[in-house]
Amino acid sequence: MTTVNANEIALGIESFGDNYAPLVLLVGGTTMLSWPDALCERLAAGGRRVVRYDLRDSGESTTADPEAPAYTLRDLAADAAALADALGGGPAHLAGIGVGGMVAQVAVLDHPGAFSALTLVGTRAVAPGPPDDDLPDHDQATMSRLFARPMPDWTDREAVAEFAAAGAEILGDDPVAARAIAARIWDRTPGTAPPVQMANQMGMVFSRLDCKPRWRERLPDIEVPTLVVHGRRNRFFPVGNGEAIAHEIPGARLLVLEEAATAIPHAAVGEVTEAMLTRG
Repeated sequence: MTTVNANEIALGIESFGDNYAPLVLLVGGTTMLSWPDALCERLAAGGRRVVRYDLRDSGESTTADPEAPAYTLRDLAADAAALADALGGGPAHLAGIGVGGMVAQVAVLDHPGAFSALTLVGTRAVAPGPPDDDLPDHDQATMSRLFARPMPDWTDREAVAEFAAAGAEILGDDPVAARAIAARIWDRTPGTAPPVQMANQMGMVFSRLDCKPRWRERLPDIEVPTLVVHGRRNRFFPVGNGEAIAHEIPGARLLVLEEAATAIPHAAVGEVTEAMLTRG
């Protein structure tokens, strides 16, 4: 892992594969560890240079004040384009997961020349907050359980890992995998200040961003090959959100993972890898 200066900030990155192979850039959601190691390794084995990175205010990227971010969604999209340019090798296949998928949509729309393909995993086409009337909202029973829990002691690594595991179980993800990832995120977080640890673990900083103007109406302008991956059991962004994106982006392929929720489970890594490799 290292950092790269792009768009006047430092972005934490990790690379896999041949530096001269076609670039696949994976937007963190919010940290790079949202992307499974096995997926990165398989994409690299398929002849790609894979770079996953942390969004601002997470991981090894520039951290300022996650409780009052002084940037917008479009700045994060510009980060992606600048990083692709800094890494070189021509247009990149851009992939975003969760909130990173929102960044990826705007990045391809605002900076079309920087990207050759697009993959969107477990995301939606509108900003945080109430969705459009035709899009399914978060499952309210799940959200009630998720946010009724007391916050952990963010300075306690084990408490944070246990909190993540319990949340994954509520969401339908693998709690063992979530515990391990939370511990790794905790280890990579710069310091134990509760707001910074919370931003790394939960991505709450994203809900504070200015996500205007709307971009859903621009989705038909996307011209690069697009793959939309969505878990059938996703209770945070129900599958209708992925179906809407795939319907509105011309020629997009929809891959529904029947046994998945918000994360890419280990059992689906091979299927997702193959689908991504065929899109660019």
